[in-house]
Formats: sequence, structure tokens, C-alpha cells
Amino acid sequence: MKKSTISIDKHFVVGEVDKRIYGSFIEHLGRAVYEGIYQPGSPFADEQGLRKDVMELIQKLNVPIVRYPGGNFVSGYHWEDGVGPKNERPEKIDLAWNVIETNQFGLNEFMDWSKKADTSAMMAVNLGTRGVEDAKNIVEYCNLKGGSYYSDLRRKHGYENPHDIKLWCLGNEMDGPWQMGHKTAGEYGRLAAEAGRIMKMVDPSIELVACGSSSLYMDTFGSWEDTVLSECYDQVDYLSLHQYYGNAENNTPEFLASTVAMDKFISSVISICDSVKAKKRKNKSIHLSFDEWNVWYHSHEQDQKLERWCKAPHQLEDIYNFEDALLVAGMMITMLRHADRVKVACLAQLVNVIAPIMTSDTGAWMQTIFYPFALISNHGRGTVLNTIVDTPVYETKHGDAPYLDCVCMMNEEEDTLTVFAVNKDLDSSMEVTCDLRQFADYRVKEHIVLTHSDLKAINTEEQPENVAPVKVDNARMDNGILSAVLCDKSFHVITLGK
Repeated sequence: MKKSTISIDKHFVVGEVDKRIYGSFIEHLGRAVYEGIYQPGSPFADEQGLRKDVMELIQKLNVPIVRYPGGNFVSGYHWEDGVGPKNERPEKIDLAWNVIETNQFGLNEFMDWSKKADTSAMMAVNLGTRGVEDAKNIVEYCNLKGGSYYSDLRRKHGYENPHDIKLWCLGNEMDGPWQMGHKTAGEYGRLAAEAGRIMKMVDPSIELVACGSSSLYMDTFGSWEDTVLSECYDQVDYLSLHQYYGNAENNTPEFLASTVAMDKFISSVISICDSVKAKKRKNKSIHLSFDEWNVWYHSHEQDQKLERWCKAPHQLEDIYNFEDALLVAGMMITMLRHADRVKVACLAQLVNVIAPIMTSDTGAWMQTIFYPFALISNHGRGTVLNTIVDTPVYETKHGDAPYLDCVCMMNEEEDTLTVFAVNKDLDSSMEVTCDLRQFADYRVKEHIVLTHSDLKAINTEEQPENVAPVKVDNARMDNGILSAVLCDKSFHVITLGK
């Protein structure tokens, strides 16, 4: 049995968790909107056509913010097409995903849905095929009380009170040659600066996210971030990161080691942000918005066979297995270890499209990745402690990977200490100890584990709890020392309190 040691000190903190780190994403893509959150005529839908069964599952995830409406989709989107009387809304081709967008669900429907789902909006503007004036107009429509053309248009559409959206994305993946309106770093940086300046003239209270690289593996990574921030540093508050991982090679140890690459990615972007800060002699720090992250590879082959110009096809519908859930837990732990700078993050996406929730005409169910997200979102509020992990490592293409991914959190309001841990050893249990004499009056209140004998095990509508967490009794406190046995290939939540 391998042995690992965790070292923490209640006075050595990384930072407070911004609850928006547990955000998600709904794009006009596949069945995320249509048949996902919106399905008029369904027995599960309310009077607005919004699926209540899906909303109930989303509330279990405790998602505080949802990015909308894209994604690649936003770079060709005219938001005006999705507001006003539905019988007047145009059907248009969407070049991002080669489908027909009916526009029967739009901005106002999304805001109604977000309230019912107990979440808030992170709105993206089209800086691909549109620009500064359109960015100004949508902020005016959403956030001004009245007395102007677009705010009065919203009132005419039946929304007397402003939507008051506070967080906005300045486009999407503008470095990507697949993107409509793809730009160089200099072109995008200037556009983001001007759009951001005008948007904040309309509503000075909003926060803005500039597009970073679409991936760590873009040829322009690094130089893109430096050039963009050099142009728009004063106007923006966050820089975005996007990253997906897959296991097409069926090499689970390498796949689970993706957290090493993710950690390096975050650290590199922080360094670039701080370099521009130093060059510009600024006091303000740019924080990070990891607003697309997940496992994505299962559906690639299937999606190549899709017919063009259909409506809401089964697209990007990854069926997640148990090893995917382990990596999702590790990715969330990695972001929490950078909670001082990663303030926003969005699991991409929320329903049907590379999602923790799936739907059919007969119900909705939770995929394997639902559980680590829900457990960390619901237990991971408070202060992240600087967590030093002494654990064996194994060699991978990303560098040495620790067998134990771990982070500890302290919630002073609730007098709790929570340990999130992934044992990536596929064959052996691990004995973990942690000196908690600073928390000597604490005891183990709960130990939850997510594990399965089959790394490829999945959940289905017929067997929705094939992979699901259970409570165990494998952790104890003895004279201020926490000790726990973590079974092979497993994710753990250990909660301690008075």
C-alpha cells in the first residue's frame, strides 16, 4: 500500500473560493437548449416550456453562474433574432455547428430560465462577425432601466425590470481559425479594448472577460495573451482559459495525469498576466476565467456523420464513464489550488452536450461526472489552504504525476475542514495521514467515496446510479492526526468538524 502525507496550516491560505468557480455553460449547440433545458410539449415542461426535471438536477449541482449563448455559436449570433414575438423570429443557418437555429429560445427566455434554475447569467457578445456598437446595444437592452431605444424595446417585450447582467465575455476563442471572425491578437486586443470601454460607459458596474488562448496547445499560446492584455488591460477584469482532455489512446494513467498539464497551463497564464501588469506598472491584477473545461472525445467519430442544416441534432453527446469522473474531480481540485486567481470557471456544458445531465422524452439522469462536480460544488465553499502533498509519482508525457491529487478547505462560518482527494493508483489503496493538531477538537463527520471496479462503467437512463457516491468509514482522527485509507481509483470527500 502506498503512503502519502498531507501538510496544511490554517494560517497559510491560498485564498477565498469565489463561488463562480462552480459555473457551467449552455450554448446553442446540439440538444443543450432544445430538448435540454427547453422542450415545449414535454410532460416535464412548465408553462414556458422549461424542463422542470432538468432544473431540479441543476439545483443539486449548485451552479451559481451559466455562460450563454456560446461558445463558437456566439461569433455569428444576432441576439435581436431571439427576442420579441416568437412568430416573428427568423430561422437562420449557424455556421459554427452547421445547423439551423430556430431562435425560439433567446436572451429573455434564458434569463427566465436562469432565475428558475437558481443561477445567474454570464453573457457573451459577438465580436466575431459584429463589433462595438452591437456590444453596446445588448448591454443597454439588458441593464438599463428605461428611457432609451433598446431598454424600452426590452420593456416592450414584456420585461419591465432590467436583467442586470454583471459578467460579460468579449467574444469567444478569437484566436481559433475555426471561429467566425477569427482575428490576430492585435486585432482582437484593440476590439476588446474598445468594446469593453463602450460597454462600461453604458454600465460601469459590469465585469469583462477577454479571450485568452483557446487551448494550451495553440501555436500562438503565450504571445496571444501578452498582446491581447497589452491592448485591453485597463478595460478587462478576467482572461479566459479553455481546455478539454480525452483518452482516445485508452491510457488511463496518462489521462488522469492531465491535471499536471492543467496546473502548468494555469500557472503560465498567471505569469503572463503578471508580466503585463509589471510592464504597464499597474496595481490591478487580472484574474482568470476558466470558462470552458471538461473531458471531450467520446463523440468525435459520431459527430463526423451528422447531416448538415438539421435542427438540434444529437451532437457532442459524450457518454461519460468512471475514469472521466476521476479526471473531472482532479481538474476541479487543480483549479481550487489556484483559487487566489481562478475566480470563474464553467464546466462545458450543462445538459446533453458534453454534459453531466442527459435527457430523453421520458426523463433526465445524471452522468458519472455529475457526482464529483456536485460534491465539490456543495462542499467546496470557504478558504483554500496551501496543501502540500508528499506522495509517490509516476512518469508521464506531462511530467511526473502525483498518485494523489488533493486540496484542503476551511469553512470558518461552519467550523468545518474538507479534504478533496483522488487516488490515481489503479491497483492499490493508499494510506493518507495529515497532522491536524490545529483542529484538535474536530472529528470526522463524513467520508464520501466515488469508486467502481470498472473504469469504463457508465450511467444510463435505465441504470442512473451504476456509478454513484457512497458513505464509508475509512477515516479517523486520533490525537489530532487524520488518517484515511483511500481505495484504488477513487475520489474522496472527507469532512471534519466540531
